[in-house]
Amino acid sequence: MGILDMLRGQCIDVIEWTDPGKDTMVHKYDMNGKEIMMGAQLTVRESQVAIFVNEGQLADVYQPGRYELQTSNMPIMTKLKAWKFGFNSPFKADVYFVNTKQFLDRKWGTTNPVMMRDSEFGMIRLRAFGIYSFRVTDPVTFLKEVFGTASLFTVDGVEGQIKRTLVSGLSDAIAESKIPALDLAANYDELSNYALQAINPKLAPLGLSLASFVIENISLPEEVEKTMDRRTSMGVLGDLNKYTQYQAAEAMREAANNPGGGAGIGAGMGAGMAMGQLFTQQMAQQQPAQQPAAPAAKGGFCPNCGQPLTPGAKFCPNCGQKQAAEGVCPGCGAAVQPGAKFCAGCGQKL
Repeated sequence: MGILDMLRGQCIDVIEWTDPGKDTMVHKYDMNGKEIMMGAQLTVRESQVAIFVNEGQLADVYQPGRYELQTSNMPIMTKLKAWKFGFNSPFKADVYFVNTKQFLDRKWGTTNPVMMRDSEFGMIRLRAFGIYSFRVTDPVTFLKEVFGTASLFTVDGVEGQIKRTLVSGLSDAIAESKIPALDLAANYDELSNYALQAINPKLAPLGLSLASFVIENISLPEEVEKTMDRRTSMGVLGDLNKYTQYQAAEAMREAANNPGGGAGIGAGMGAGMAMGQLFTQQMAQQQPAQQPAAPAAKGGFCPNCGQPLTPGAKFCPNCGQKQAAEGVCPGCGAAVQPGAKFCAGCGQKL
């Protein structure tokens, strides 16, 4: 083997990368101590971008396609190297493949409850969770701001930052939308779109963007949910009086079906008493109010001593004062009409 063959063996003539996993965002091509030959073949697949870095300085960026590395398609690298040994001379550079596909089914959730002011419940705390997807939209910015010179960079490196940005953006979206807590479930899509537009400008300085943002659930505190369940139950029951009567009747039926148990007898007696009270109350509500009884006829008072007199009395039982007999039958003491010749009670001539 000649010297030229040995030198050619130390040069790379094919550069490509296939992603074996699903979470790799950046892969640094393994040079293995070799140098890239001028005229080598570079293959960049769809959902990839290749970045050449020369001595720490970003050089050329290649979009998906197949390239033969020549001075015509390596303008920056050619300028940096100023080739003195011809087009076949090898050069040394770092090659990074950046994954630009969507990273799907990433889960997010609120670590701590989000405080919000609700028009119906006042101050409440909300928890939410869902999924999102994101991608690298600016590989150069992503290289400068995020992964730097790392030989391998995965989703775990940016997931924490994205999740915190998501929760912050969602909190702002819920507060600014002023949607009541009971209506949040009907506005998940609107909130998702609103949060998507609010979050993407915050991720742009990192070279990233959200491709989708989905809210699966927004839950209220347990105390509020119990209150809502009770309110819903009352609405379903409708007339509580009829429901109570139904429950009492069911209790009596259950007690009748279990005559042998002492507890059943006691329950049946209690249910019967409750049922009787309910029926009594129901009948009292349905019956019209009775008219008050007419007061008994009064005989007046004695003009001498003021003692109450019975109707038709001729003398006061207290002082013996004779009473006026006008309008009164002397025989039976019944009241007579003015001008009457006979008493309508006893027939005595007046």
